[in-house]
Amino acid sequence: MARRENPEINAGSMADIAFLLLIFFLVTTTMNVDSGVSKKLSEKPPADYVPPVIKEKNIFEVNINRNNELLVEGDRMEIKDLKEAAIKFIDNGGGEGKVENGVATGPCTYCNGEKSETSSDHPNKAIISVQSDRLTEYGTYLTVQDQLLRAYSELRNRLSIKMYKMPFAELEEAYKDDKDNESLKKKVELIKTSYPQIISDAEPTN
Repeated sequence: MARRENPEINAGSMADIAFLLLIFFLVTTTMNVDSGVSKKLSEKPPADYVPPVIKEKNIFEVNINRNNELLVEGDRMEIKDLKEAAIKFIDNGGGEGKVENGVATGPCTYCNGEKSETSSDHPNKAIISVQSDRLTEYGTYLTVQDQLLRAYSELRNRLSIKMYKMPFAELEEAYKDDKDNESLKKKVELIKTSYPQIISDAEPTN
C-alpha cells in the first residue's frame, strides 16, 4: 500500500491573517487618556508693568487644605455649596465696573445680587482666587474648579435667556455652526464680557 503524503500548509496566508488581526486590534482598542483642566496661561507682563490695585472685597478666596476640606472666605464650606456662594459673589454688583479706554463701565445693570458694599463691585472686577495644598487630592481640586465654572455657566445662561430667549450654550453652538454670522458673534461676546471667567490659581501651600 502506497504511503500517503501530508499536504503542505500555506504559511503565507496565516501571516496575512495575523497581520490583519493585529491591525484590527490596534484600530478598535481604546486608550485611557488623562483628563485635565483647560487653562489659558496669561502672558508674561513687561518689565515696567505695574499691577492694578485690587480691593479685598473683589477677591473671593477659596482654599483647599491637605485634608481636602474647603475654606471659603475663611469659613468652612461643603463643595456642594460652592457654586451658589460663587454666584452670589460674582453677581453682587455693589459698585462700579472696570475703567476701559479711560471710561468707567458703570454699575452692573444686569446683576441680580444684593449689591452689598462688602462684596464684589462688578462681574468684571470679581476675582476668584483658588489656593490648594500640595497634598490636596487632584480629584478634589478638579471638583472645586468644576463648581466654579458651573457658577459662570449658570450666570451666562441666565443673562442669555433674559436677552436672547435662549441658553448661552445654545447660542454658542449656533455661532460655532455659523462663524460668519456677525450678529451671533456680537451676542456671544457680549455675554462673555458681561460675566468674564476670572479664576486665579495661587501658589500651593506646603
